[in-house]
Amino acid sequence: MTHNPTSTSCAPDSPTAPEAQTAARWAESAHLHDVEALARALGVDLHTGLAPQEAARRAALCGPNSLAQVRRRSALALLAEQFQDFMVLVLLAAAVVSGLVGEITDTLVILVIVVLNAVIGFVQAWRADQALAALRQLAAAQATVLRGGQVQTVPAHTLVPGDVVLLEAGNQIPADLRLLQIAQFQVDESALTGESVPVAKQSAPLPPQTGGALGDRSNMAYKGTTATLGRARGLVVATGMHTELGKIAQLLDTEDRSTPLQRRLAAFGRRLALVILGICLVIFAAGVLRGEDPLRMALTAISLAVAAIPEALPAVVTVLLALGARRMVAFHALVRRLPAVETLGSVTVICSDKTGTLTQNRMHAELLLACGERWTPGEPASPVHAEALRAAALCNDAVRQKSAENGENGENGNSTEEERNEDGAWLGDPTETALVLAALSAGLDKVALDAALPRVQEQPFDSSRKRMTTFHRLPGGGASAGYVAYTKGAPESVLPRCRSQWTPSGDAALEKSAVLAAASALAEQGLRVLALARREHARLPDTNDLAGVENALQFLGLVALIDPPRAEAAAAVRDCQSAGIVPVMITGDHPATARAIALRLGIVASAEAPVLTGKELAELDDAALRARVEQVRVYARVDPAQKIRIVEALQALGHFVAMTGDGVNDAPALKRADIGVAMGRGGTDVAREASSLVLLDDNFATIVAAVREGRRIYDNIRKFVRYAMTGNSGEIWTIFLAPFLLLPIPLQPIHILWVNLVTDGLPGLALAAEPAEAGIMRRPPRPPRESLFAHGMWQHILAVGLLIGGLCLAVQAWALHTGHAHWQTMVFTVLTLTQMAHILAIRSETQPLWRLGLASNLPLLGAVLLTLALQLATIYVPALNPIFKTQPLSWDELALCFGAALLVYAVVEVEKAWRRRRACAARTKVAEPHYRPGT
Repeated sequence: MTHNPTSTSCAPDSPTAPEAQTAARWAESAHLHDVEALARALGVDLHTGLAPQEAARRAALCGPNSLAQVRRRSALALLAEQFQDFMVLVLLAAAVVSGLVGEITDTLVILVIVVLNAVIGFVQAWRADQALAALRQLAAAQATVLRGGQVQTVPAHTLVPGDVVLLEAGNQIPADLRLLQIAQFQVDESALTGESVPVAKQSAPLPPQTGGALGDRSNMAYKGTTATLGRARGLVVATGMHTELGKIAQLLDTEDRSTPLQRRLAAFGRRLALVILGICLVIFAAGVLRGEDPLRMALTAISLAVAAIPEALPAVVTVLLALGARRMVAFHALVRRLPAVETLGSVTVICSDKTGTLTQNRMHAELLLACGERWTPGEPASPVHAEALRAAALCNDAVRQKSAENGENGENGNSTEEERNEDGAWLGDPTETALVLAALSAGLDKVALDAALPRVQEQPFDSSRKRMTTFHRLPGGGASAGYVAYTKGAPESVLPRCRSQWTPSGDAALEKSAVLAAASALAEQGLRVLALARREHARLPDTNDLAGVENALQFLGLVALIDPPRAEAAAAVRDCQSAGIVPVMITGDHPATARAIALRLGIVASAEAPVLTGKELAELDDAALRARVEQVRVYARVDPAQKIRIVEALQALGHFVAMTGDGVNDAPALKRADIGVAMGRGGTDVAREASSLVLLDDNFATIVAAVREGRRIYDNIRKFVRYAMTGNSGEIWTIFLAPFLLLPIPLQPIHILWVNLVTDGLPGLALAAEPAEAGIMRRPPRPPRESLFAHGMWQHILAVGLLIGGLCLAVQAWALHTGHAHWQTMVFTVLTLTQMAHILAIRSETQPLWRLGLASNLPLLGAVLLTLALQLATIYVPALNPIFKTQPLSWDELALCFGAALLVYAVVEVEKAWRRRRACAARTKVAEPHYRPGT
């Protein structure tokens, strides 16, 4: 074949290749074309490869065979982002106004809090970007190619379309390849397609009706996957961002969705700004109408506006999330985006990958069917089952892993059975290692069997024959039976070559139709089924005579294998369902396998549950898909773009979607979902990069713990907002109503500043340590569009705030009426003490404080006691009296202040008791349905 350097190009826009668009189409459909035709299109001689000069020319046109680097945000851009939140802008405006009216202390306090919040957010974002950049490595470092007739090892990033690549077991596929020659070649594509077992490859072109799923393209090998068995040569048809892996990387290039907390706080900030503006206008207008000095009323209105802003809210929320993130590390969940700590509390659907997430990502022999009797690993094996297991262990290429201590691979047979039974003790195809472990569970050690029945000849597995045969010398074999051959393969390939059923006492009749029906029934359960057979030979046969070698076999049995579910996954699924979260499986695996695993885990309740395949999904438009996603719980044979469609369809119906996964194929959906949860130990770097949360133990059950923690954090944020806004409301009512009651302004600016500082500070932060409420995982998810003030919270803020303000004004009026000169100090003290009583009462929305116990949140108890001590210090330490404009109170005056605080506590406890009775009555009348979006 003559090399034509101008016949192709790597990119459609190459100026040196007029037919570049045609070449690009060839690459898209390479699995359908003959290798020779592809070679002509790519301008390469398959026997010599590209000339070095031509490879260099194409590399200059194509660029490196690597994924595009992530667009890194500058430090300045990261810092600027921290000041774009609406609440932060309101605080900055308040700081400016405070400075203009002379309240320099208020200005400094607000600015310190804003800067602290910005620093925390900047550090978190910077660390996330650093981790993202470090996780961007996936491509193979080196590749073996044929160039200019010479085999060379070159950096993988220098590969170009038209290169001929040589592969062997253990190599990572460096580019998208059309396979030319294979020798028992298998590829682990689980990271790209979700297929749970290595895929046997072949080199012939596929028929035009072949499905578009990558898992169906058996003559292709894709960048980022790994060769597990055999050898092959492949022709590079796509590199870099043009590969299937590169297409996935392009899908990742999307903006992050805002979290429920961010949306709620943004809405809260907008509403708060309107309320503050209204308060300022009303107070200013009312004062002017009463004949007050306009300047004095303007200062009063602005002071109230500053008091109304919970300036500690951004800092407290950040600290609550950071402490939650630290707690989550303790149970193996690593937060990559801080708002994700509470995000899981809003999740209504968890879309989970199957392989490696819900399953163990290793094959396991489920059962052996021989002579109509079932055997499962761990049970004593009958003679017929033992012979079938002996065949499974001997017709098998798995090898013992070498010992780190003595360098021997097990031929000495000295390891214990427990050591031999470890998954890591055997190397080879996952199916074959599963068969070795199944035989070992029956006491049949492959090492001992190989020594007793040494392999002397073999007929390797071939994808066209779908079976393999090995020949073994019998111990002391005579002239009549010196060798035994064991055959393993697909039932439809092995059974037609069997003449009888083997039994210890002799041959028995074989009902092939019944065996095939049994094999089909097992396959419908999602099991991978293999047939085992044997035949004795007096002498070694001619392996070129396949008809004679693999004929007149004695059938031994059927062995069924599966990638089993994780032991804890079923319980985690049940916990999700009890919490009102719908688990959905999305996998690239076979539909029958997906349904079987989903049935075992409880994701579906019936073997007839619908499974939507990628081919069927491709035929649905967006509206039709939205009509189906509410009923479908299992998706199979889907590609990365289809996973995104499923997530978007659920989101369009109002669901808040979490996506879990570990493979490259999961990464786009992890990025598009409201929260992506990646596997940290068995997952790929690209999946972790796209996620918000990483499970360090790859344990699906950890998600349940993360959901619980997210709900706890959000509850505590709500408690802080309830506490802070109620206290601020009390301050507003106190100052707002005093002029209308013909009372003097009850508080000095320093009093407002002090109350905001000591009450919103340590006590508010201590709410982060509040334990989860009882039944937190038995309630439905929060609707994503639910207001931060839902479930009676705004009514509580208004009513209890009015109560606090009323008590302050009542104490002021009483003190003025009875001639107590310390009335302003009393109002100041009542305002502080009532907020301390309030925070103790709202630790739970339903349970009374005496059931929770003061010691159940020691940080909060300490913060309250410290606040009381500081407040008393401002009253009774003489040096502080002129600073805080206070005077020492008598014991009866102080007792009155504490009595007002106890009244607030009692009212809130009565409110909680009413809530408990109401909830109990509702449960008795009718069970509360789980939240469904749109209802």
